[in-house]
Amino acid sequence: MVEDERRVARFIRRALAEVGFAVDLCRDGNEALSLISGTRFDAIILDVNLPGTDGHSVLKTLRSRSISIPVLMLTPRGSVNERVEGLNLGTHDYVSNPFSMDELAARTRALIRQSSSESFSFYRIADLIVRPAERTVERSERRIDLTSREFALLELLVRHSGRVFTRTQICERFWDYDFEPGTNVVDVYIQRLREKIDDPFAQKLIHTVRGTGYKVARELESGTGPGHR
Repeated sequence: MVEDERRVARFIRRALAEVGFAVDLCRDGNEALSLISGTRFDAIILDVNLPGTDGHSVLKTLRSRSISIPVLMLTPRGSVNERVEGLNLGTHDYVSNPFSMDELAARTRALIRQSSSESFSFYRIADLIVRPAERTVERSERRIDLTSREFALLELLVRHSGRVFTRTQICERFWDYDFEPGTNVVDVYIQRLREKIDDPFAQKLIHTVRGTGYKVARELESGTGPGHR
């Protein structure tokens, strides 16, 4: 999400996290372009009125680089010209301020579902299958029920399989507060995932990388930690 008003950005990120989204924040257009160029995202929520490089300029640059990530633009209510300009530049949808969080979440989910159906339908790690569009998880053809936040955390780890995420990174994406040494919320959610994803099966996919964080992979590389616990 690209939004320069800090209070608004934190409110939206918290609300989206509560329904299962992982959200990275950018404060201006240049920061957004830098981050988007190096990371694959499902969708972009882009405010039109940004300092410096505005939302339309960000969108135009993305499309000129053949970056086709779906974009939902936030526009002032009644700003028909801005909405038309955004559509002509390649935005997929827009929401006018002030907006309902339920509507924003629903439109974002619809964009991701549409993009998923056009590009890929699932992620597979060993016998684990995660389908983002349907928000379903299977292992060895057995359906696994997860809460919204459990699913979002698993999807993050599976989407970037092999990459280690620190507790701080996970906290910032899903709980919107700075990680403190005494906070064990990430460990609690990882444990819940292990109970559902790993414990019933011989092969363990969720690994602790000692002194760093967590990752999903077929096997834990030697020297990175003492097994999956």
